[in-house]
Amino acid sequence: MTLQLKRTPFHERTAALCLPQNWRRWAGCIVVGSYDLTLDREYWAIRDAAALIDVSPLMKYLIDGPDAALLLHRVTTRDVLGMKVGQVFYTGWCDEEGKLLDDGTVTRLGESSFRMTSAEPSLRWLAMNAVGMDVSIREVTDQMGALSLQGPKARSILNACCKKPLDKLKYFRAMGNTLAGVSVSISRTGYTGDLGYEIWMEADKGLQVWDALMAAGHDYSITPCGILPMDMARVEAGLFMVDVDYTPANHAWIESQKSTPLEMGLGWAVALDKEGYFVGRRALEKEKRDGSAWQLVGLDIQWEGLEKLYAQVGLPPQIPGMAVRGSLPVLRHGRQVGYASTSSWSPVLKKYIALAHVQRPHFAIGTDLMIEVTVEHQRRHAPCQVVKLPFYEPEWKKA
Repeated sequence: MTLQLKRTPFHERTAALCLPQNWRRWAGCIVVGSYDLTLDREYWAIRDAAALIDVSPLMKYLIDGPDAALLLHRVTTRDVLGMKVGQVFYTGWCDEEGKLLDDGTVTRLGESSFRMTSAEPSLRWLAMNAVGMDVSIREVTDQMGALSLQGPKARSILNACCKKPLDKLKYFRAMGNTLAGVSVSISRTGYTGDLGYEIWMEADKGLQVWDALMAAGHDYSITPCGILPMDMARVEAGLFMVDVDYTPANHAWIESQKSTPLEMGLGWAVALDKEGYFVGRRALEKEKRDGSAWQLVGLDIQWEGLEKLYAQVGLPPQIPGMAVRGSLPVLRHGRQVGYASTSSWSPVLKKYIALAHVQRPHFAIGTDLMIEVTVEHQRRHAPCQVVKLPFYEPEWKKA
C-alpha cells in the first residue's frame, strides 16, 4: 500500500508555478521548496517586496468553551488568562520536566475562543490536559488554508484587496476581514523576521484568496516563495525550527537531545510570574534560579578566516546556496563546547551565520569560538563569535 502525500488548498496554483519541480514534505503534505532553480528571487522578495508562502501544513486547532483560556494557560508557558481578544502569543509548551514538546502561536479570537497552531500533532496532548474541563478541542488542519505574505510591501497589497485597512493592526495582533469576498482572519505574524501577515481562510476558498493577492500584488512585485528561501530568512531572524534546531521531548531517545524554552532563548515567553500551575513550571523555576546549562546563540562566522582556509587549497570560499540543516561541532580552545544546528549565508547581511547550542559558560555575547567547516573533503575550523539574536531585524517589522 502506497501512502499518498496530501496536497494543500493552493496546490493547483503552486504546482503550475514550480518550474524545477522542487518539492518538500511538510507534515504529510507536499509543498514547494522553491519555484526557481536558485533561491535568490524568492529570498529577495521577502526582504525587498512581498513573498507569498503556502503555510497550510501547520497544525491548527480551535479551542472553545468556558475553560478554553484555562486549558491554554495550563499547557503553555504564557499568561493566556491575561490575553486580550485579538492578541496573538508565540509560545512553547513543555513536559513536566520543563523540556520543550513544541512551539507555535495562540490567537484569542473571542472571550472563550482560541486558535492554536503547532508544527507537531498536539490534539492528544491538549485532550489529556483538558480532562474535567468544559472545553471543546477541534483539529481543523485540513479544513483551513493558510498563506503567509511577508515583506515590506505586504501591508500595501493587503490594503489593496481587503475590505478593512490594516494600517492600525499591531504586531502580533489579529483581525477579521474580507478579502475578495471571502471571510478571512489576518494576523500580523510570520516566520521571516520582516513585516508580514498570515491569512487564514476556509480551505475551499483558498484559490480565490490566492488569485486576489496575486492580482493586487502585481504592481508591488509579489512573488510566490517556497519554504527554502523562507528557511534562510528565518535563520537571519534568529527563529528556530522543530526537529532541526531542537528535538521535541516526546521524540527524543536520550535526555541530552531535549531542550528547555530557557535554553532556546525563550525566557521572555516563560511567564514564571503568572498565576497558578502550568506544565513544567517547577522545573523551569529551578532552571531560572540555577542558570541554564546550554543556550541557543547566534554565530557570526568570520569571512577572513574562511578565506584563509580555502586559500590553502587554492579556492575561494564555497558557501551553500541555502540554509544547511546539519550539525557542525563548535569548539573553544580545541575542545567541543557545542554544535551549530542550522547555518546559512545571509544575502542581506553578506555574512555566513549559524544558530548554535553552546554550553555554559561559553555562550556569552562576544565569546570567540571555532566552527567546523569542510574544505575539499578535509575537516577544518573557522573562527566565529557569539552574537546577539536576531541577526537581522528591519525597523518596519514592528512599526
